[in-house]
Amino acid sequence: MISEPPATEPPEPDAGAVDRVRAMLEQDAATAALGVEVLALAPGRATMRMTVRPDMVQGHGTCHGGLVFALADSAFAAACNGRAGGPVVAASAEITWVAPAFGGDTLVASAVEQTRYGRNGVTDVTVTRQGDGALLALFRGRSVEVSRPPAPPATNGGPR
Repeated sequence: MISEPPATEPPEPDAGAVDRVRAMLEQDAATAALGVEVLALAPGRATMRMTVRPDMVQGHGTCHGGLVFALADSAFAAACNGRAGGPVVAASAEITWVAPAFGGDTLVASAVEQTRYGRNGVTDVTVTRQGDGALLALFRGRSVEVSRPPAPPATNGGPR
């Protein structure tokens, strides 16, 4: 007789994960400088918002794509760090810009960690315009959990 393996319950979410993500974001000067607001945090999920300021618009009159990427990357970081015990960093990421954003637009990045396997994970982020819900960009990030936060390289006292 072949018996089925016992059903296993998914692990309980780490109660301190959201607190760790909030602490990480409090130290994130780049995200703060962009005016990014946290709308929601949960293990493996994050939603953030950014309004496109005049200094974020490039020569074609649209929001600079790197700043859309930065918003998506911040949501990615919050989502994948919300499920791990140790710090999680990006291993790679790609973005597809679907439609432009303009000055005054409010952008919403919604991140969902799709899978975690070993120390690795894959997280998808959609960036939409708050006013009409238009899809502006699709971002996919690959992450890796590390034993400690990255540190600047040691120097021998010379110029970097």
